Amino acid sequence: MTILLKLEGLTKAYPGVIANDDVSFEVKAGEIHALLGENGAGKSTLVKMIYGLVRPDKGKMTFNGEVFQPAEPRAARASGVAMVFQHFSLFDALSVAENISLGMENPPSRRELSARIREVSNDYKLPLDPNRIIGDLSVGERQRVEIIRCLLQNPKLLIMDEPTSVLTPQEVDVLFETLRKLASEGTSILYISHKLEEIRSLCDQATILRLGKVIDSCVPSEQTARKLAEMMVGQALITPTRKDQKTGDVVLKVSNLTVPSSNPFGTTLKNIALAVRSGEVLGIGGVAGNGQDELLLALSGETRVAQDEISVDGKPVGNLGPNERRKLGLLTAPEERLGHSAAPDMSLVENTMLTAAVRENLARNGFLRWNAAKDFAETIVKKFDVRTPSVNNAAKSLSGGNLQKFVIGREVLQNPRVLVINQPTWGVDASAAADIRQALMFLAEEGAAVVVVSQDLDELLEVSDQLAILNEGRLTSPVATASLNMDDIGLMMGGGAQTEMEAQHVSS
Repeated sequence: MTILLKLEGLTKAYPGVIANDDVSFEVKAGEIHALLGENGAGKSTLVKMIYGLVRPDKGKMTFNGEVFQPAEPRAARASGVAMVFQHFSLFDALSVAENISLGMENPPSRRELSARIREVSNDYKLPLDPNRIIGDLSVGERQRVEIIRCLLQNPKLLIMDEPTSVLTPQEVDVLFETLRKLASEGTSILYISHKLEEIRSLCDQATILRLGKVIDSCVPSEQTARKLAEMMVGQALITPTRKDQKTGDVVLKVSNLTVPSSNPFGTTLKNIALAVRSGEVLGIGGVAGNGQDELLLALSGETRVAQDEISVDGKPVGNLGPNERRKLGLLTAPEERLGHSAAPDMSLVENTMLTAAVRENLARNGFLRWNAAKDFAETIVKKFDVRTPSVNNAAKSLSGGNLQKFVIGREVLQNPRVLVINQPTWGVDASAAADIRQALMFLAEEGAAVVVVSQDLDELLEVSDQLAILNEGRLTSPVATASLNMDDIGLMMGGGAQTEMEAQHVSS
Protein backbone atom coordinates (compact mmCIF):
# COMPACT_ATOMS: atom_id res chain seq x y z
CA MET A 1 0.00 0.00 0.00
CA THR A 2 1.36 3.44 -0.96
CA ILE A 3 2.52 5.76 1.83
CA LEU A 4 0.55 9.03 1.71
CA LEU A 5 1.91 10.88 4.76
CA LYS A 6 5.30 10.33 6.37
CA LEU A 7 6.48 12.13 9.50
CA GLU A 8 10.16 12.00 10.43
CA GLY A 9 11.49 13.35 13.73
CA LEU A 10 8.79 16.01 14.19
CA THR A 11 9.50 18.10 17.29
CA LYS A 12 7.63 21.06 18.75
CA ALA A 13 8.38 22.73 22.09
CA TYR A 14 6.57 25.41 24.05
CA PRO A 15 7.79 27.18 27.20
CA GLY A 16 7.99 24.53 29.91
CA VAL A 17 6.85 21.59 27.80
CA ILE A 18 7.88 19.56 24.74
CA ALA A 19 4.59 18.88 22.99
CA ASN A 20 6.06 16.55 20.34
CA ASP A 21 9.44 14.87 20.72
CA ASP A 22 10.98 13.23 17.62
CA VAL A 23 7.65 11.87 16.32
CA SER A 24 7.84 9.55 13.32
CA PHE A 25 5.15 7.40 11.70
CA GLU A 26 3.41 6.77 8.37
CA VAL A 27 -0.17 6.86 7.10
CA LYS A 28 -0.89 4.73 4.03
CA ALA A 29 -3.29 5.62 1.23
CA GLY A 30 -6.82 4.39 1.97
CA GLU A 31 -5.95 3.63 5.60
CA ILE A 32 -7.96 4.63 8.66
CA HIS A 33 -5.19 5.40 11.12
CA ALA A 34 -5.88 6.11 14.80
CA LEU A 35 -3.78 8.59 16.77
CA LEU A 36 -4.08 7.63 20.43
CA GLY A 37 -2.74 9.11 23.64
CA GLU A 38 -3.78 10.40 27.02
CA ASN A 39 -4.60 14.08 27.51
CA GLY A 40 -1.51 16.18 26.94
CA ALA A 41 0.23 13.44 24.92
CA GLY A 42 0.70 15.79 21.95
CA LYS A 43 -2.05 14.67 19.55
CA SER A 44 -3.52 18.13 18.96
CA THR A 45 -0.15 19.77 18.36
CA LEU A 46 0.77 17.03 15.90
CA VAL A 47 -2.35 17.35 13.74
CA LYS A 48 -2.05 21.15 13.86
CA MET A 49 1.42 20.79 12.29
CA ILE A 50 0.00 18.54 9.58
CA TYR A 51 -2.81 21.03 8.92
CA GLY A 52 -0.52 24.08 8.84
CA LEU A 53 -1.70 25.73 12.06
CA VAL A 54 1.65 25.18 13.81
CA ARG A 55 5.20 25.08 12.43
CA PRO A 56 7.47 22.28 13.69
CA ASP A 57 10.79 23.19 15.33
CA LYS A 58 12.54 20.17 13.81
CA GLY A 59 11.81 17.22 11.54
CA LYS A 60 10.17 16.89 8.17
CA MET A 61 6.94 15.75 6.57
CA THR A 62 6.40 14.10 3.20
CA PHE A 63 2.95 14.08 1.60
CA ASN A 64 2.18 12.08 -1.54
CA GLY A 65 5.91 11.68 -2.17
CA GLU A 66 6.77 15.38 -1.92
CA VAL A 67 8.21 17.56 0.86
CA PHE A 68 5.30 18.96 2.87
CA GLN A 69 5.69 22.23 4.80
CA PRO A 70 2.28 23.95 4.96
CA ALA A 71 2.66 27.49 6.24
CA GLU A 72 -1.08 27.82 6.84
CA PRO A 73 -4.26 25.71 6.57
CA ARG A 74 -4.93 27.07 3.08
CA ALA A 75 -1.65 25.49 1.88
CA ALA A 76 -2.54 22.19 3.59
CA ARG A 77 -5.97 22.17 1.96
CA ALA A 78 -4.42 22.91 -1.44
CA SER A 79 -2.23 19.83 -0.98
CA GLY A 80 -5.22 17.63 -0.15
CA VAL A 81 -5.47 17.75 3.65
CA ALA A 82 -8.83 18.47 5.28
CA MET A 83 -9.76 18.56 8.97
CA VAL A 84 -12.96 18.25 10.98
CA PHE A 85 -12.35 19.86 14.36
CA GLN A 86 -13.83 18.74 17.68
CA HIS A 87 -15.54 22.12 18.07
CA PHE A 88 -17.58 23.16 15.05
CA SER A 89 -16.82 26.44 13.27
CA LEU A 90 -20.23 27.31 11.88
CA PHE A 91 -22.35 30.46 11.88
CA ASP A 92 -25.80 29.71 13.30
CA ALA A 93 -27.62 32.45 11.38
CA LEU A 94 -26.30 31.37 7.96
CA SER A 95 -27.47 28.51 5.75
CA VAL A 96 -25.60 25.27 5.09
CA ALA A 97 -24.51 26.49 1.65
CA GLU A 98 -23.40 29.88 2.98
CA ASN A 99 -21.28 28.26 5.69
CA ILE A 100 -19.66 25.88 3.23
CA SER A 101 -18.90 28.65 0.73
CA LEU A 102 -17.07 30.61 3.43
CA GLY A 103 -14.48 27.83 3.66
CA MET A 104 -13.82 27.71 -0.09
CA GLU A 105 -11.10 29.68 -1.91
CA ASN A 106 -13.17 30.14 -5.08
CA PRO A 107 -16.77 29.16 -4.34
CA PRO A 108 -19.00 28.40 -7.32
CA SER A 109 -22.40 29.98 -7.84
CA ARG A 110 -24.97 29.29 -5.14
CA ARG A 111 -27.02 27.08 -7.47
CA GLU A 112 -23.97 25.01 -8.47
CA LEU A 113 -22.76 24.73 -4.87
CA SER A 114 -26.19 23.64 -3.65
CA ALA A 115 -26.30 20.95 -6.32
CA ARG A 116 -22.83 19.72 -5.33
CA ILE A 117 -23.80 19.63 -1.64
CA ARG A 118 -26.86 17.51 -2.43
CA GLU A 119 -24.87 15.22 -4.71
CA VAL A 120 -21.97 14.59 -2.33
CA SER A 121 -24.14 14.33 0.79
CA ASN A 122 -26.39 11.75 -0.88
CA ASP A 123 -23.42 9.79 -2.27
CA TYR A 124 -22.04 9.38 1.24
CA LYS A 125 -25.42 8.88 2.95
CA LEU A 126 -25.16 12.16 4.87
CA PRO A 127 -28.20 13.95 3.43
CA LEU A 128 -28.20 17.73 3.81
CA ASP A 129 -30.50 20.48 2.60
CA PRO A 130 -28.18 23.35 1.53
CA ASN A 131 -30.89 25.90 2.33
CA ARG A 132 -31.37 24.89 5.99
CA ILE A 133 -30.22 27.40 8.62
CA ILE A 134 -27.40 26.03 10.80
CA GLY A 135 -29.13 27.12 14.01
CA ASP A 136 -32.06 24.83 13.17
CA LEU A 137 -29.88 21.73 12.74
CA SER A 138 -29.16 19.02 15.28
CA VAL A 139 -25.57 18.47 16.38
CA GLY A 140 -25.33 15.40 14.18
CA GLU A 141 -26.50 17.41 11.16
CA ARG A 142 -23.98 20.15 11.95
CA GLN A 143 -21.20 17.60 11.89
CA ARG A 144 -22.45 16.50 8.47
CA VAL A 145 -21.94 20.10 7.30
CA GLU A 146 -18.33 20.04 8.50
CA ILE A 147 -17.70 16.69 6.80
CA ILE A 148 -19.35 17.66 3.52
CA ARG A 149 -17.36 20.91 3.53
CA CYS A 150 -14.21 18.77 3.69
CA LEU A 151 -15.39 16.24 1.10
CA LEU A 152 -16.07 18.99 -1.44
CA GLN A 153 -12.30 19.58 -1.38
CA ASN A 154 -11.71 15.98 -2.58
CA PRO A 155 -9.15 15.42 0.19
CA LYS A 156 -6.43 12.80 0.11
CA LEU A 157 -6.18 12.94 3.92
CA LEU A 158 -9.09 13.66 6.28
CA ILE A 159 -8.22 14.43 9.92
CA MET A 160 -11.03 13.89 12.43
CA ASP A 161 -10.79 15.01 16.07
CA GLU A 162 -13.27 13.35 18.48
CA PRO A 163 -15.98 13.12 15.79
CA THR A 164 -18.46 10.96 17.75
CA SER A 165 -18.47 12.75 21.10
CA VAL A 166 -21.96 14.27 20.58
CA LEU A 167 -23.58 11.66 18.32
CA THR A 168 -26.20 9.01 19.02
CA PRO A 169 -25.24 5.36 18.34
CA GLN A 170 -27.31 5.45 15.16
CA GLU A 171 -25.46 8.56 13.92
CA VAL A 172 -22.12 6.91 14.74
CA ASP A 173 -23.06 3.93 12.57
CA VAL A 174 -23.82 6.25 9.63
CA LEU A 175 -20.56 8.14 10.13
CA PHE A 176 -18.51 4.94 10.19
CA GLU A 177 -20.18 3.74 7.00
CA THR A 178 -19.16 7.02 5.37
CA LEU A 179 -15.56 6.78 6.59
CA ARG A 180 -15.21 3.21 5.37
CA LYS A 181 -16.54 4.23 1.95
CA LEU A 182 -14.02 7.08 1.80
CA ALA A 183 -11.19 4.73 2.72
CA SER A 184 -12.27 2.22 0.08
CA GLU A 185 -12.02 5.03 -2.48
CA GLY A 186 -8.43 5.79 -1.44
CA THR A 187 -8.87 8.61 1.06
CA SER A 188 -6.71 8.26 4.18
CA ILE A 189 -8.22 9.14 7.55
CA LEU A 190 -6.28 10.19 10.64
CA TYR A 191 -8.71 9.57 13.48
CA ILE A 192 -8.45 10.89 17.05
CA SER A 193 -10.82 9.51 19.67
CA HIS A 194 -10.86 8.40 23.29
CA LYS A 195 -13.65 5.90 22.54
CA LEU A 196 -11.50 2.82 22.24
CA GLU A 197 -14.17 0.32 21.18
CA GLU A 198 -14.83 2.61 18.21
CA ILE A 199 -11.10 2.61 17.42
CA ARG A 200 -11.08 -1.21 17.53
CA SER A 201 -14.01 -1.53 15.11
CA LEU A 202 -13.02 1.24 12.68
CA CYS A 203 -9.26 1.71 12.43
CA ASP A 204 -6.71 -0.34 10.50
CA GLN A 205 -3.66 0.89 12.39
CA ALA A 206 -2.91 2.93 15.51
CA THR A 207 0.02 5.07 16.60
CA ILE A 208 0.22 5.70 20.33
CA LEU A 209 1.73 8.83 21.87
CA ARG A 210 2.78 9.31 25.47
CA LEU A 211 4.29 12.56 26.77
CA GLY A 212 4.93 13.72 23.22
CA LYS A 213 6.73 10.59 22.02
CA VAL A 214 5.64 7.65 19.89
CA ILE A 215 5.75 4.72 22.29
CA ASP A 216 3.98 2.00 20.31
CA SER A 217 1.89 1.06 17.29
CA CYS A 218 -0.60 -1.76 16.76
CA VAL A 219 -3.57 -3.11 14.85
CA PRO A 220 -6.46 -1.98 17.12
CA SER A 221 -8.71 -4.95 16.35
CA GLU A 222 -6.03 -7.25 17.75
CA GLN A 223 -6.09 -5.49 21.14
CA THR A 224 -8.74 -5.09 23.82
CA ALA A 225 -9.96 -1.60 24.70
CA ARG A 226 -8.38 -2.00 28.15
CA LYS A 227 -5.03 -2.94 26.58
CA LEU A 228 -5.16 0.11 24.31
CA ALA A 229 -5.88 2.34 27.32
CA GLU A 230 -3.01 0.82 29.28
CA MET A 231 -0.64 1.33 26.35
CA MET A 232 -1.65 4.99 26.32
CA VAL A 233 -1.10 5.67 30.03
CA GLY A 234 1.67 3.16 30.73
CA GLN A 235 -0.05 1.54 33.70
CA ALA A 236 -2.95 -0.69 34.62
CA LEU A 237 -6.40 0.85 34.18
CA ILE A 238 -8.55 1.01 37.29
CA THR A 239 -12.27 0.36 36.80
CA PRO A 240 -14.53 2.73 38.77
CA THR A 241 -16.56 1.02 41.51
CA ARG A 242 -19.28 2.14 43.84
CA LYS A 243 -20.56 0.78 47.11
CA ASP A 244 -24.19 -0.21 47.45
CA GLN A 245 -25.86 2.27 49.75
CA LYS A 246 -29.23 3.69 50.64
CA THR A 247 -30.16 7.15 49.45
CA GLY A 248 -31.27 9.86 51.84
CA ASP A 249 -33.72 12.75 51.64
CA VAL A 250 -34.37 14.79 48.50
CA VAL A 251 -31.66 17.44 48.17
CA LEU A 252 -32.35 18.94 44.74
CA LYS A 253 -35.93 19.38 43.57
CA VAL A 254 -37.12 20.97 40.34
CA SER A 255 -40.85 21.54 39.80
CA ASN A 256 -42.65 22.62 36.63
CA LEU A 257 -39.59 24.44 35.29
CA THR A 258 -40.42 26.21 32.04
CA VAL A 259 -37.71 28.49 30.64
CA PRO A 260 -37.61 30.11 27.19
CA SER A 261 -34.15 29.92 25.64
CA SER A 262 -32.27 33.21 25.37
CA ASN A 263 -30.64 31.80 22.23
CA PRO A 264 -32.84 32.21 19.12
CA PHE A 265 -31.67 28.76 18.05
CA GLY A 266 -31.89 27.26 21.53
CA THR A 267 -34.49 24.97 23.10
CA THR A 268 -37.19 26.05 25.52
CA LEU A 269 -37.46 23.94 28.68
CA LYS A 270 -41.00 22.64 29.16
CA ASN A 271 -42.32 21.62 32.59
CA ILE A 272 -39.10 20.02 33.80
CA ALA A 273 -39.49 18.07 37.03
CA LEU A 274 -36.87 16.06 38.88
CA ALA A 275 -35.86 15.09 42.40
CA VAL A 276 -32.38 13.89 43.39
CA ARG A 277 -31.69 12.40 46.80
CA SER A 278 -28.61 12.46 48.95
CA GLY A 279 -26.28 9.70 47.77
CA GLU A 280 -27.94 9.41 44.35
CA VAL A 281 -26.60 10.00 40.84
CA LEU A 282 -29.21 11.05 38.29
CA GLY A 283 -28.09 10.68 34.69
CA ILE A 284 -29.66 12.88 32.03
CA GLY A 285 -29.12 11.71 28.45
CA GLY A 286 -30.08 13.28 25.18
CA VAL A 287 -28.67 14.42 21.87
CA ALA A 288 -26.92 17.79 22.24
CA GLY A 289 -29.16 20.78 21.58
CA ASN A 290 -32.26 19.43 23.30
CA GLY A 291 -32.13 21.82 26.26
CA GLN A 292 -28.98 20.75 28.11
CA ASP A 293 -27.41 24.22 28.12
CA GLU A 294 -30.67 25.87 29.15
CA LEU A 295 -31.07 23.39 32.03
CA LEU A 296 -27.54 24.08 33.29
CA LEU A 297 -28.12 27.84 33.13
CA ALA A 298 -31.33 27.51 35.13
CA LEU A 299 -29.77 25.24 37.76
CA SER A 300 -26.63 27.35 38.14
CA GLY A 301 -28.54 30.59 38.63
CA GLU A 302 -27.26 32.25 35.47
CA THR A 303 -30.87 32.19 34.32
CA ARG A 304 -33.24 33.27 37.10
CA VAL A 305 -36.56 31.44 37.44
CA ALA A 306 -39.53 31.50 39.79
CA GLN A 307 -38.38 31.10 43.39
CA ASP A 308 -40.15 27.80 44.08
CA GLU A 309 -39.24 26.07 40.79
CA ILE A 310 -35.84 24.97 42.18
CA SER A 311 -35.04 24.08 45.79
CA VAL A 312 -32.00 22.78 47.71
CA ASP A 313 -32.68 20.92 50.95
CA GLY A 314 -36.19 22.35 50.89
CA LYS A 315 -35.02 25.97 50.50
CA PRO A 316 -36.35 27.73 47.35
CA VAL A 317 -33.42 29.07 45.28
CA GLY A 318 -34.98 29.82 41.90
CA ASN A 319 -34.53 33.57 42.26
CA LEU A 320 -30.95 33.37 43.58
CA GLY A 321 -27.81 33.97 41.53
CA PRO A 322 -24.82 31.63 41.17
CA ASN A 323 -22.87 32.84 44.22
CA GLU A 324 -25.86 32.58 46.54
CA ARG A 325 -26.55 29.04 45.27
CA ARG A 326 -22.90 28.09 45.77
CA LYS A 327 -23.13 29.20 49.39
CA LEU A 328 -25.95 26.67 49.79
CA GLY A 329 -23.86 23.98 48.10
CA LEU A 330 -25.38 23.92 44.59
CA LEU A 331 -22.39 23.80 42.23
CA THR A 332 -22.39 23.36 38.47
CA ALA A 333 -19.84 22.67 35.73
CA PRO A 334 -21.10 23.57 32.22
CA GLU A 335 -20.11 21.83 29.00
CA GLU A 336 -18.05 24.65 27.49
CA ARG A 337 -14.89 24.41 29.56
CA LEU A 338 -12.94 27.18 27.81
CA GLY A 339 -14.93 30.38 28.13
CA HIS A 340 -17.72 29.23 30.45
CA SER A 341 -16.19 26.89 33.03
CA ALA A 342 -12.84 28.69 32.82
CA ALA A 343 -11.67 32.11 31.64
CA PRO A 344 -9.12 31.36 28.88
CA ASP A 345 -6.60 34.12 29.59
CA MET A 346 -6.69 33.80 33.38
CA SER A 347 -4.31 31.53 35.26
CA LEU A 348 -5.49 28.39 37.03
CA VAL A 349 -5.10 30.26 40.33
CA GLU A 350 -7.32 33.09 39.09
CA ASN A 351 -9.87 30.62 37.76
CA THR A 352 -9.87 28.92 41.14
CA MET A 353 -10.62 32.25 42.82
CA LEU A 354 -13.55 32.88 40.45
CA THR A 355 -15.64 29.89 41.55
CA ALA A 356 -14.13 28.69 44.84
CA ALA A 357 -13.92 31.97 46.74
CA VAL A 358 -17.23 31.38 48.50
CA ARG A 359 -16.87 27.72 49.50
CA GLU A 360 -13.12 27.74 50.18
CA ASN A 361 -13.03 31.05 52.07
CA LEU A 362 -10.60 32.60 49.58
CA ALA A 363 -11.82 36.12 50.32
CA ARG A 364 -11.85 37.65 53.78
CA ASN A 365 -12.89 41.15 54.89
CA GLY A 366 -12.82 42.36 51.32
CA PHE A 367 -9.33 40.99 50.58
CA LEU A 368 -8.53 38.14 48.19
CA ARG A 369 -6.38 35.40 49.72
CA TRP A 370 -4.18 34.58 46.73
CA ASN A 371 -1.86 32.25 48.62
CA ALA A 372 -4.85 30.19 49.72
CA ALA A 373 -6.17 30.18 46.14
CA LYS A 374 -2.79 28.97 44.89
CA ASP A 375 -2.70 26.21 47.50
CA PHE A 376 -6.17 25.05 46.50
CA ALA A 377 -5.28 25.16 42.80
CA GLU A 378 -2.19 23.03 43.48
CA THR A 379 -4.32 20.55 45.42
CA ILE A 380 -6.64 20.24 42.42
CA VAL A 381 -3.70 19.72 40.06
CA LYS A 382 -2.21 17.03 42.30
CA LYS A 383 -5.37 15.09 43.11
CA PHE A 384 -6.74 15.13 39.56
CA ASP A 385 -3.39 14.67 37.77
CA VAL A 386 -3.69 17.89 35.76
CA ARG A 387 -0.69 18.16 33.43
CA THR A 388 0.56 21.75 33.52
CA PRO A 389 3.97 23.32 34.20
CA SER A 390 2.46 25.63 36.82
CA VAL A 391 -0.83 26.74 38.34
CA ASN A 392 0.14 30.21 37.13
CA ASN A 393 -0.27 29.08 33.51
CA ALA A 394 -3.30 30.37 31.63
CA ALA A 395 -6.27 28.02 31.30
CA LYS A 396 -6.03 28.17 27.51
CA SER A 397 -2.50 26.72 27.64
CA LEU A 398 -3.80 23.36 28.90
CA SER A 399 -4.94 20.58 26.59
CA GLY A 400 -8.73 20.16 26.51
CA GLY A 401 -8.65 17.02 28.63
CA ASN A 402 -6.37 18.50 31.27
CA LEU A 403 -8.51 21.63 31.55
CA GLN A 404 -11.54 19.37 31.96
CA LYS A 405 -9.81 17.53 34.83
CA PHE A 406 -9.04 20.87 36.47
CA VAL A 407 -12.63 22.13 36.15
CA ILE A 408 -14.11 18.91 37.55
CA GLY A 409 -11.58 18.76 40.36
CA ARG A 410 -12.23 22.38 41.31
CA GLU A 411 -15.94 21.68 41.81
CA VAL A 412 -15.65 18.21 43.40
CA LEU A 413 -13.10 19.33 46.00
CA GLN A 414 -15.43 22.09 47.23
CA ASN A 415 -17.62 19.37 48.82
CA PRO A 416 -20.87 20.36 47.11
CA ARG A 417 -24.25 19.44 48.48
CA VAL A 418 -25.43 19.20 44.86
CA LEU A 419 -23.19 18.92 41.82
CA VAL A 420 -24.67 19.32 38.33
CA ILE A 421 -22.21 18.62 35.55
CA ASN A 422 -22.56 18.59 31.77
CA GLN A 423 -20.32 16.25 29.74
CA PRO A 424 -17.88 15.39 32.56
CA THR A 425 -15.49 13.34 30.41
CA TRP A 426 -15.81 15.00 27.00
CA GLY A 427 -12.44 14.75 25.24
CA VAL A 428 -10.81 13.03 28.23
CA ASP A 429 -8.65 9.91 27.89
CA ALA A 430 -9.78 6.55 29.28
CA SER A 431 -7.70 6.71 32.45
CA ALA A 432 -8.74 10.27 33.30
CA ALA A 433 -12.37 9.48 32.46
CA ALA A 434 -12.27 6.57 34.92
CA ASP A 435 -10.83 8.88 37.58
CA ILE A 436 -13.50 11.52 37.01
CA ARG A 437 -16.33 8.99 37.12
CA GLN A 438 -14.90 7.50 40.30
CA ALA A 439 -14.71 10.97 41.86
CA LEU A 440 -18.39 11.57 41.05
CA MET A 441 -19.39 8.24 42.58
CA PHE A 442 -17.29 8.92 45.70
CA LEU A 443 -19.05 12.28 45.98
CA ALA A 444 -22.42 10.53 45.98
CA GLU A 445 -21.16 7.99 48.54
CA GLU A 446 -20.32 10.92 50.81
CA GLY A 447 -23.94 12.12 50.63
CA ALA A 448 -24.02 14.59 47.76
CA ALA A 449 -26.76 14.62 45.14
CA VAL A 450 -25.15 14.39 41.70
CA VAL A 451 -26.67 15.15 38.30
CA VAL A 452 -24.66 14.01 35.26
CA VAL A 453 -25.73 15.32 31.86
CA SER A 454 -23.98 13.39 29.10
CA GLN A 455 -24.23 12.06 25.57
CA ASP A 456 -21.90 9.18 26.46
CA LEU A 457 -24.18 6.20 26.96
CA ASP A 458 -21.51 4.02 28.58
CA GLU A 459 -20.85 6.79 31.05
CA LEU A 460 -24.53 7.14 31.96
CA LEU A 461 -24.90 3.39 32.47
CA GLU A 462 -21.74 3.27 34.60
CA VAL A 463 -22.33 6.13 37.03
CA SER A 464 -26.11 6.66 37.23
CA ASP A 465 -28.68 5.17 39.59
CA GLN A 466 -31.58 6.71 37.67
CA LEU A 467 -31.71 7.87 34.06
CA ALA A 468 -33.95 10.41 32.34
CA ILE A 469 -33.82 11.66 28.75
CA LEU A 470 -34.01 15.30 27.66
CA ASN A 471 -35.69 15.60 24.27
CA GLU A 472 -36.90 18.88 22.72
CA GLY A 473 -36.87 20.54 26.13
CA ARG A 474 -38.91 17.85 27.88
CA LEU A 475 -37.54 15.45 30.49
CA THR A 476 -38.81 11.89 30.71
CA SER A 477 -39.58 10.28 34.06
CA PRO A 478 -36.43 8.69 35.52
CA VAL A 479 -35.91 4.96 35.13
CA ALA A 480 -33.61 2.72 37.15
CA THR A 481 -30.43 2.45 35.07
CA ALA A 482 -30.09 -1.25 35.85
CA SER A 483 -33.32 -1.89 33.93
CA LEU A 484 -32.12 -0.31 30.67
CA ASN A 485 -29.89 -1.51 27.86
CA MET A 486 -27.87 0.47 25.32
CA ASP A 487 -30.40 0.12 22.52
CA ASP A 488 -33.20 1.46 24.72
CA ILE A 489 -31.19 4.55 25.62
CA GLY A 490 -30.06 5.13 22.06
CA LEU A 491 -33.65 5.14 20.81
CA MET A 492 -34.75 7.43 23.62
CA MET A 493 -31.91 9.88 22.88
CA GLY A 494 -32.81 9.92 19.22
CA GLY A 495 -36.42 10.81 20.01
CA GLY A 496 -37.71 7.29 19.37
CA ALA A 497 -40.66 5.69 21.07
CA GLN A 498 -40.48 5.02 24.79
CA THR A 499 -39.19 1.62 25.68
CA GLU A 500 -41.70 -0.80 27.13
CA MET A 501 -39.84 -0.58 30.42
CA GLU A 502 -40.06 3.21 30.54
CA ALA A 503 -43.71 3.16 29.54
CA GLN A 504 -44.47 0.77 32.39
CA HIS A 505 -42.62 3.05 34.79
CA VAL A 506 -44.56 6.13 33.67
CA SER A 507 -47.93 4.38 33.92
CA SER A 508 -47.22 2.96 37.38
